[in-house]
Amino acid sequence: MKTEIKKLPKCEVEILGTLETAELEAFRGKALKHLGEHAELPGFRKGHIPEGVLETAVGEMSILEEMAEIAIATKYPDIIIENKIDAIGHPKVSILKLAKGNPLEFKIITAVVPEFELPGYKKIAEKITSKKEDVKVTDEEVEKVILEIRKQRAHVHVEGEDPKSHDIKEEDLPPMDEEFFKGLGGIKTVEELREKIKENLGKEKEQQTKEKIRMSIIKEILSETKMEIPELLIQSELARMIAQFKHDVTQMGIKFEDYLGHIKKTEDDMKKEWLKDAEDRAKTQLIIDKIAETEKLTPEKELVEKEVEHILEHYTDADPERTHGYVSMMLLNEKVLEWLEAGAK
Repeated sequence: MKTEIKKLPKCEVEILGTLETAELEAFRGKALKHLGEHAELPGFRKGHIPEGVLETAVGEMSILEEMAEIAIATKYPDIIIENKIDAIGHPKVSILKLAKGNPLEFKIITAVVPEFELPGYKKIAEKITSKKEDVKVTDEEVEKVILEIRKQRAHVHVEGEDPKSHDIKEEDLPPMDEEFFKGLGGIKTVEELREKIKENLGKEKEQQTKEKIRMSIIKEILSETKMEIPELLIQSELARMIAQFKHDVTQMGIKFEDYLGHIKKTEDDMKKEWLKDAEDRAKTQLIIDKIAETEKLTPEKELVEKEVEHILEHYTDADPERTHGYVSMMLLNEKVLEWLEAGAK
């Protein structure tokens, strides 16, 4: 088999191939067997049609097309391995020449993982994390939360309505007595309540700070990375974003079509608006993968298996292989982000 490889724009590769007549004919038996398994002829059971009868019934061109399809599918993995093509997604196959007694000529176009250089991600992480400020919770913030709790327990608002929509006076607020502390998880004094609120606000602020640092690091690395990305990856990420959003809307008890009608937009409008974000997300994943490879960062195998097992217990219809891939990716992302957040040390 002869092949000619040509690089195309937008991270695609064109493979022109020629399979000699004898090589193509070697797939005739498999093609006839596959056609026979699906053909329906009066007087014959599927899979039990004599070859001569089948050849006459389906025609030579159908047999040749089946031979070509099987031959290309069989040879494709060898082609990309031998030519060190880092292919992704499903290739586009075109038959250029197909005739009995002649070599098969075909064209394959496939997307490939983009080649790119990472910027100084360690320096970026170190620079951003060095500016991290200590988390502080003020007395004023604590008292504000206590006031909101008291408002929630005030008896002046209409049941089912948001108490924030009413002007609640000081005299309407419940006293912080024994009755007030019922249902507050064992908290019995104002000081205990203040300490618990301070602790929760601290954790919340820590999480917000962590997310902000991570976002800042990734955003700067992304802005300094020159990368051409295949359309396939962008569209795959966009499809995931739309699917997740549909799921979230449905979970709120709203039909996605009704939501689109309410905001006066179509799904295509949303796709256009989200395209740049999808591209950035796809690039970010490639960057994270490359940092993980460079720094030899991997998620703990035991943790992956435990999380996969947990998901499959709750979602029995989930595909184990896809679940494993998803969990591995998410835990790898977390590992890299934790490492960057720690100043890349």
